[in-house]
Amino acid sequence: MADSNITSASGAAVGTTCFKEAVCVNAGRVYDSCSAKDCLEDLRVFFNDAGQAVVETAQSIKCRSVEVLNVFMDVEAIPFNKGFYSVDMTYYFLVTIDVYAGSSMTPPAAVQGIAVFSKKVILYGSEGSVKTFSSDVFFDPNLGDCTVSTDNPTAKIQVVNPILLSCRLCDCPNTPMDAAAIPPCILQRVGGGAVAAAGTRFIYVSIGMFSIVQLEREVQMMIPVYDFCLPDKECASGTSSGGTEDPCELFRRIKFPVNEFFPPRLAELDCEESLS
Repeated sequence: MADSNITSASGAAVGTTCFKEAVCVNAGRVYDSCSAKDCLEDLRVFFNDAGQAVVETAQSIKCRSVEVLNVFMDVEAIPFNKGFYSVDMTYYFLVTIDVYAGSSMTPPAAVQGIAVFSKKVILYGSEGSVKTFSSDVFFDPNLGDCTVSTDNPTAKIQVVNPILLSCRLCDCPNTPMDAAAIPPCILQRVGGGAVAAAGTRFIYVSIGMFSIVQLEREVQMMIPVYDFCLPDKECASGTSSGGTEDPCELFRRIKFPVNEFFPPRLAELDCEESLS
């Protein structure tokens, strides 16, 4: 983010006592939130036909990586509990596994599949009785898409990169989940197509995940304004054709990345945490 200062029309810095006016803004106010540390054990990884064919030849497997592709959310009011809402969340993980079909000396084949996890939380989202419509949403009456606005709060989820704790290979499935429930847009990340209809070998993974769930509403708030926020530096161009500054001079200003060559020791990390 570019550095910026609060300046007056004359260019002089404005102090916090130079109140100019009060303005009304629309902003999302968080009414309730919760954090979670989930250990998701034995999630089945679903593959398309090509991926499942590789898994069928597996003699051993090794975890490589996992990432959250998307989270589908549904917010519903709880009866007889005004202001409280249930947030149903379905997480879709992209799991990458190294499959060894022969000896350990044979290079592994990397296959990607989808793991799914569902969870529900209850949060307070206050009450609302208005419906919000915006001109930003394109509406074509000829298409018959009549989207109705609701007064439910908006759910938001923040997730850090999950940790792939373990993976195992087995010959019998032990999950009742219907693979057809995986949306096509998610399956596109593993090459498209449908989930393999049959197989004799299956992969299960355990994932560690940290997340924060929030319920917020867009409300009007009054805030003080001192003046416009103007950047105090010019944008330097790094191209040789459009800029007048020497690109080598820009490079010389970059600090040498010492930490990239000398990773910090555990004692140094503990020291930094204690200082913060």
